[in-house]
Amino acid sequence: MEPIPDCTGVLVAGGQARRLGGAAKGFARLRGVPVAERSLALFRDLFDEALVVANDPGPWVALGASVVPDVVPGKGAPGGLHAALRGARTGWIFTAACDMPFLSEGPIRHLASRRDGASAVLVEWERGLEGLHAFWSRSALPAVERMLREGDPSLQAIAAEIGARVVPAREWREVDPDGRCLENVNTPEDLLRLGLEPPCWSPP
Repeated sequence: MEPIPDCTGVLVAGGQARRLGGAAKGFARLRGVPVAERSLALFRDLFDEALVVANDPGPWVALGASVVPDVVPGKGAPGGLHAALRGARTGWIFTAACDMPFLSEGPIRHLASRRDGASAVLVEWERGLEGLHAFWSRSALPAVERMLREGDPSLQAIAAEIGARVVPAREWREVDPDGRCLENVNTPEDLLRLGLEPPCWSPP
């Protein structure tokens, strides 16, 4: 598999998973394998490097992951994006939520092909812009840092500020017809709907 050049794959492992009883969502299992383990294996094939953004490195050590914490705490996914941009040594990062069970090479490569001349590449889907299945250039770091200092921006607001390239839903359906790659786990009902087993690790 030819790596996507100058890019780090990043799992953003924030959130307290209250609706799953505090269990670590990335350790929900698909056919017995934790979702995060599958994602990191894909990232190691696709990218120069792989990172996890997490304030508790404990559960990630067994997966052999390099872990970076939030630099600006309490900012949610935008804080995770900031930590990822600060921690990466490549010109680009691909971010995904740690609880996305169906990440796939083809759709990721399609997004990568749209990077030329862009500051970020995001998908427009049913819930709006998907900020955690997206490519972000390190050139966006100054704007992200400024917006975090000034308030609590959303990933969508950051994308608008930096003039991100948006892949429309009609184009995305050509590579991911049902938006399966964008699915993630928030509730016990999601586990059932997506055919996943409960997380195999939870905090003490």
